[in-house]
Amino acid sequence: MIDLHCHLLPGVDDGAKSLDVSLEMARIACRDGITITACTPHILPTIYDNNGSAIKAAVILLQNELNRAGIPLRLVSGADVHVAANLAEGLKSGRVPTLNNSRYLLLEPPHYAPLPQLEEYVFKLHASGYIGILTHPERLSWVETQYRLIERLVHHGVWVQLTAGSLTGRFGRRPRYWAERMLDEGLCHILATDAHNTSSRAPLLAEARDAAAKRVGEMEATELVLTRPRGVIDDVDPAQLSVPMKTKRKSSHSSSLWKRVLASVRGGRGAP
Repeated sequence: MIDLHCHLLPGVDDGAKSLDVSLEMARIACRDGITITACTPHILPTIYDNNGSAIKAAVILLQNELNRAGIPLRLVSGADVHVAANLAEGLKSGRVPTLNNSRYLLLEPPHYAPLPQLEEYVFKLHASGYIGILTHPERLSWVETQYRLIERLVHHGVWVQLTAGSLTGRFGRRPRYWAERMLDEGLCHILATDAHNTSSRAPLLAEARDAAAKRVGEMEATELVLTRPRGVIDDVDPAQLSVPMKTKRKSSHSSSLWKRVLASVRGGRGAP
């Protein structure tokens, strides 16, 4: 399996706090069957002022430490990039890194409110030759009011990456509901760990792969954690990669079911 979203670099954002934590996260990933991990620290000006050259240098240093420790995990560079108006310029200059120097990059939208210009910014990126991968939309606080926006983005070529823990229930009922719905409706291209530590946010992907297989089948589950992620790091044209598979479960995601899930969460019986 290939994990395209992991906060593995020590001390650069809210992920691994030390080299020891990074090494243990890498060991956990290997035991789970992950062979390649993209190190994707946040890029959020004034909060996480990371840049492409610094991230790539840190990846080389950490890869050397993994090699010395005998941990067979290959690292590639990237970033969890917060959506902004000048992203295309940052990408062209190298200040903002793509995933393994490909045309693909992780895009993190604001969590608490939809960005009014989100579609405009993403389409500008695509016009410049980049493919945005929207990270963890199932965990956004506004997903239920802007679900059609996510559908439109996917229709126009944006990829969606769901967090493994959302699909397995680690983030609660609400993210699980939306993760399952996006998966069933063919809106999910990739599963990734979005790992930050060795406990509550560990780099575990196999359980989510198995959960996905039960909903969309073994072939599509492999696409989610191996084939499409491999295509990303190898910079394969998206037209040469498969589109997400839909299931016949759409009727199970009725508005009444969502109202029951939301009522349960608000009543304190499920985590947000």
